[in-house]
Amino acid sequence: MQKLTAALFACALLATPLLAQNDPDVSMHKRLHFEKKITKTVQSDYLLFLPEGYEARGDKKFPLMIFLHGAGERGTNLSKVAQHGPPKIVKTRKDFPFILVSPQCPANEWWTEDVVMGLLDDTIKNYNVDTNRVYLTGLSMGGFGSWALGTKHPERFAAIAPICGGGERIGILVAGRSKMAALKTLRVGAFHGAKDPVVKLSESEKMVDALKKAGCTDVKLTVYPEAGHDSWTEAYNDPALWDWFLQHSRGK
Repeated sequence: MQKLTAALFACALLATPLLAQNDPDVSMHKRLHFEKKITKTVQSDYLLFLPEGYEARGDKKFPLMIFLHGAGERGTNLSKVAQHGPPKIVKTRKDFPFILVSPQCPANEWWTEDVVMGLLDDTIKNYNVDTNRVYLTGLSMGGFGSWALGTKHPERFAAIAPICGGGERIGILVAGRSKMAALKTLRVGAFHGAKDPVVKLSESEKMVDALKKAGCTDVKLTVYPEAGHDSWTEAYNDPALWDWFLQHSRGK
């Protein structure tokens, strides 16, 4: 009996490589595995606005808004970040109800996931943030960044508002089950100028269409018929946008 068992075991060992050799898909390849741990340090200069009534040691939690600027505001001069969008709005609207974080992208670089999501985590750690009410918006290059990060990490944001941007649709269309569930409940308000010569209106249309196909029901594209690339001034000057953000919570 022992000799029979040993013989069968030996046959099984011999059969395994034979099966691999007979498989035309792998017979000419080695099966290998790669694993490497990577540690990365990220950093960013940014503008921070704290709303009226904010107390560092208080119990009240505040909604958080991340704003991503366009390509023209890249560099090391932080004042450029406040030329457009929410950082400009708060100059005259002291009752702006959000903790506002506006990072600056270095010259000749693009918005990266590591920097923006790392800054988001750091802000949540150090400030009184209502994690169910985290919002993301950006214009032009920042619109692309908002589409990319909002659709890759939909579980982190209650609502996003990309302006005159675009992005890759494939990540939306092939999302896994857990991510798809978060995408379906992500609130999206996109804005674009019909006469935009820099980023075509079709870029926003394609992203909105992909989200709808994925089952996202609360997605809307606002098109300004006479606007060119600067569709952000009209979008951000509308108080209804801020009210729209506050209506949405990831916990509901």
